[in-house]
Amino acid sequence: MDTNCRNQENDDHYNMYGIRKINYWDKYGVRPFPYRGKRRFTPSINQSSDGGIIISNDVFGLTIRQFEQTFKDCLEKRKKQEQWILNLRYPDKSSNAYLIYLQNCTDSRKDNSSWPDNIFKDKYVYEHAINTVGSEIDIRTRQRLLSIHDTIDNVGSPDITQILSGSLAEGLDLPGSDVDIMTIMEPFDVHRTIKNIKHPIQNYTLVMETDTDHPGFTRLRRVMQGYEESDFIPNEYSKRAREGSYLSVKDFSNVTKEEYRLTKIQTYSHGPCLSDKDQYVDIAFSLRSKCLPYQAIPWSFRHRNQWPPNNVIDNIINNGCLLVPIGPRTVSDNLFLWRLSFSEAEKHLVHSFNFTQLLCYGLLKLTLKRIINEIDDIKDLLCSYFLKTALFWVSEEVDIDTFQLPNLFVCLCLCLDKITSWVKKCYCPNYFIPEHNMFLGKITLDDNELLLQVLDSISTGGLDELISNLFPSKSENCCLLSTGCDISFIRLDFLFYRICVLVTEKDISSCYRVLSITESLIRSESCTFIIDACKYYHAKISQYVAQLLPIPTTNRETYTIYKLFHSHLQDGIKADAVSGWLLYASFYYMTGQYRVTLSLIDYVLSRITPAMMNLGCQNYDEGDINRYRHHVHNSVNLIAKTKIATVGCVTYMKQSPIIPFELQLEVENDKIIIPHFVLSHCLRCLCYHHLGDTFNRQQALCDLFRTVKNNVLIKEDELSDSVTILGVCYEISGDKDKAYQSYQKALHNDYKVCQSAEKRKLTLFVD
Repeated sequence: MDTNCRNQENDDHYNMYGIRKINYWDKYGVRPFPYRGKRRFTPSINQSSDGGIIISNDVFGLTIRQFEQTFKDCLEKRKKQEQWILNLRYPDKSSNAYLIYLQNCTDSRKDNSSWPDNIFKDKYVYEHAINTVGSEIDIRTRQRLLSIHDTIDNVGSPDITQILSGSLAEGLDLPGSDVDIMTIMEPFDVHRTIKNIKHPIQNYTLVMETDTDHPGFTRLRRVMQGYEESDFIPNEYSKRAREGSYLSVKDFSNVTKEEYRLTKIQTYSHGPCLSDKDQYVDIAFSLRSKCLPYQAIPWSFRHRNQWPPNNVIDNIINNGCLLVPIGPRTVSDNLFLWRLSFSEAEKHLVHSFNFTQLLCYGLLKLTLKRIINEIDDIKDLLCSYFLKTALFWVSEEVDIDTFQLPNLFVCLCLCLDKITSWVKKCYCPNYFIPEHNMFLGKITLDDNELLLQVLDSISTGGLDELISNLFPSKSENCCLLSTGCDISFIRLDFLFYRICVLVTEKDISSCYRVLSITESLIRSESCTFIIDACKYYHAKISQYVAQLLPIPTTNRETYTIYKLFHSHLQDGIKADAVSGWLLYASFYYMTGQYRVTLSLIDYVLSRITPAMMNLGCQNYDEGDINRYRHHVHNSVNLIAKTKIATVGCVTYMKQSPIIPFELQLEVENDKIIIPHFVLSHCLRCLCYHHLGDTFNRQQALCDLFRTVKNNVLIKEDELSDSVTILGVCYEISGDKDKAYQSYQKALHNDYKVCQSAEKRKLTLFVD
């Protein structure tokens, strides 16, 4: 049987007399097309009244109409489920793939197209939220930037992992946001049960013991210690209780803080964390469990609508959780209870938010800051973590398509209603462990009435009152709101300037791995800003590599290693306007080329202008922003801006081979960070000393003295180093009395340089 059921009469090319037919295929030059499927009829071609042709059959007629209808139905369905489809396709919206989607999406820059004409106030809230929180591509770029920062910072760090956390790592860079760093002590192996432990044990092994009286907390029982001594595993960490040996919260916190202080910048205790003097950077210490605790397992399979995506849930399950040495508020003298922290998981969840969820998150934080916390009696009751938890619960409970831009105020009210219901019951369920009431010790029936009134007034006040409270005419970011298109690049630039100096120094093999990673990212990333950030990290790590190269011992080695010195130092000058050049000048000083060093120093000093930004500041004020805005243009890429508009301190690594001989005592046990002005005048003084130019040496010494005395661009934790360097220059010039006074002053500043200053002071009058 002929399964194709072709029409033989229409298929014959010849009639009964053998004369070839001339049909419309030939007459009008229509070519048949291959069709491998089964159809009932071949294309039917007829002449129309105007002399043209009509092609009709199941392929060109009915099939086309069916396709058009199916296509329209598909588009309509896709439009209705756009958020769900995007979540399915891009579960991690901080990825490079999603950034490419945003850059190529034609609708991403038509934010007003989806707004009905009758909701002007909602649109007004949206526009101000954009000005405060940022556009979606800005937020995703921040998320991507901080993720790459963590990747680079943790290459080759087997004992300690540092990750940026908090709202900044989640992509929200609101006014007053600080930098939160989770420092994870990796030598500790934390397991959910003793059955998960693999033998032989080589690390400090602990097992979580759930405390039923305190959900959200656990005790860590010591199982076995594979080796007795370690930098981060002293025996003092453990305390013996009746049931066994447990890791002490208090002792762990105290010892880790002390260990960190010995090797890092000057810090101060801030509760369980370490912080800088102004509390712009908080460093929390924690342990990692590679599996979720028993208390959080129900979270992974409980009923939810469309958020979070399954890929995100699987990622969270695989990453486990952190344990922070903080006990419950209701326990006054806690010794063994550790808080289960899901900060990494929460970062993954926020990275999976759509744009409306992110804006809602930003508005919740603004509501807390500009409305609730303005009332003294209730300002300490709620925190942004509670509001984020409410957003998590609402996102899980409603359809994801509820979070559309025109519904922004509705979504905000849903979250506030959730918070209000919790405050009424004095019960805030942790998102991962609902049995953990996070209001315990915080909000009670005795102090929730006023808070309820404020929350109710926000909901009942409507959109007008919310607008007047959240976006006053003179807000903290008014300087940015007035700049229009400058908002985006200024915020991104200043965020990068805050975090770029937080990359820690490494050994030479780790540095080379970082260089390889950054080169790979430069080739693969799509965002120009991210590419330039990677170029900066490549330049900064190159400065470290140049100081880790071995000292040559033969003439052949000298040529090879000096070639490497030049290669890495040339890459290092791309980090900012001065630090790379100063390291190059220091290299020439160590090779005895003093006049070349002086030429480079003169070049550096000629480049420095008052409008330049200092890298690594955590609190750039409005004056800094205005100077920067007038110094650079938004059309210039980031790496060019860092080279023309920023200055960084010079970091000499431990036992650096390119630090001047006279300063090598300062890097005998640790690195040293020297402000660019201080190092410039110091090198000039040392060069003129070796050249026998007494007059210019004294002039350089006077310039150095004025710089240190006036604390020009010198941070507090760098002041003692600067005073010590001043003393060194006094000593080589023969003024031992002033050198002694400088060393004495350095000793009273902080503990960091006590050893070098004390040694110099003791040996000063030996001769």
